Amino acid sequence: MSHSFPVRIFYEDTDMAGIVYYANYLRYIERARSDIVEQMGLDQRAMRDEGIVFAVTRVEADYIGSARFGDRLDVRTTHAAKGPVRWVFDQEVFRDDMLIFRAIVTAVCMTTEGKPTRLPAKLRLTQA
Repeated sequence: MSHSFPVRIFYEDTDMAGIVYYANYLRYIERARSDIVEQMGLDQRAMRDEGIVFAVTRVEADYIGSARFGDRLDVRTTHAAKGPVRWVFDQEVFRDDMLIFRAIVTAVCMTTEGKPTRLPAKLRLTQA
């Protein structure tokens, strides 16, 4: 399953050199993942009320290029369930058609007490 999420770069996103601060890419890909969850019809607040949450357990990131104030980016994500509790995302950030950032993110489904639990059925159906 693939997904596209637009991001506009504001002045506050940049460092003293006028380049997007490296940690902000993690914010952008997090927003894209939150959008995927919503588009799939999952309500994370309702899940939390039921004692179920997602937690990122691993991020492998490559910074390939850069973005600056005023740029418009596209976060492209493919994702699939990888077993009963893991959800893996391949995320790429493009400026125009140029790849500038890539990450592989692993999230798990767990109880609010920190114990692994099964992914919701809608996610288990995306198993690859």
